[in-house]
Amino acid sequence: MEDEQSFSDICGGRLALQRRYYSPSCREFCLSCPRLSLRSLTAVTCTVWLAAYGLFTLCENSMILSAAIFITLLGLLGYLHFVKIDQETLLIIDSLGIQMTSSYASGKESTTFIEMGKVKDVVINEAIYMDPVEPHGISQVVPVFQSAKPRLDCLIEVYRSCQEILAHQKAASASP
Repeated sequence: MEDEQSFSDICGGRLALQRRYYSPSCREFCLSCPRLSLRSLTAVTCTVWLAAYGLFTLCENSMILSAAIFITLLGLLGYLHFVKIDQETLLIIDSLGIQMTSSYASGKESTTFIEMGKVKDVVINEAIYMDPVEPHGISQVVPVFQSAKPRLDCLIEVYRSCQEILAHQKAASASP
């Protein structure tokens, strides 16, 4: 079973959450961010090239224009390959573990897997801190959806589903 719901990120941008239910013990959450905006890409490119043209008129050196084109292309490729994440996926299987995948705009994917034996709990770490808070008994916290930065209502959807799977796993391991 699969369903999709729209949410917004912390800046008000649109996010799409796809939920796939493979079984009571296996679910996948795909959070898709908006694609690269042609408007912002054009604005940055024009700004860099206009600044380069301004320097060219002052210095009359054509290397400045060539360098501006080269820097713009390298910057765009670097941004697409290392920064711009189009989709973040969380796959949770109660007998195996949790897999987190980030898909970059260039097609590159980065995957992290955490064995279920190392997972103590799934928590929402969404709060306003006024005083320093130190969690007790937590050896390592692994944040998900770092790039998309969804609001609390989206995180609650994922949290509830993860808690259901963890409860299913605890019930299965407790019964003989």
